[in-house]
Formats: sequence, C-alpha cells, structure tokens
Amino acid sequence: MSEFITVKQVCELLNLGERTVYDQCRHGKLAGAAKIGGQWRVDRTKLLAWLAEGGEAAKPQPATKPNDS
Repeated sequence: MSEFITVKQVCELLNLGERTVYDQCRHGKLAGAAKIGGQWRVDRTKLLAWLAEGGEAAKPQPATKPNDS
C-alpha cells in the first residue's frame, strides 16, 4: 500500500514553501500528487522515484528536426 504524505511533509522533504507545493500539485508538476478528501496528498514512493530520476528534468524532450546532411 502506498504511503501518502501531506503538503507540509512535502515542504519539509523538498525544502519548499507551501504555496510552491500547492501550485505544483494544481498544475500537475509534482509526481504522485492527488486530491484525497478535498486535500492534497502525495504518494511518497512516486515522489522519491521521480526525484531520483531528476524531477522535471526527466520529462521527455521535444523531438528535434533531422539534420539536413
């Protein structure tokens, strides 16, 4: 079973302010974030895995144009 942590716990883990974490949750930028019972919770396992992969830097890069060689 997944362990869901609170926004406050995410703030402490990532050293971020509450407003930043709430904004990231609302905009889908925080892995494992879900609204449960009207409150944001974050799946700790998914968050840690996402961070280990580089966070936002791990998102797929846009395709580049082929070289005209």
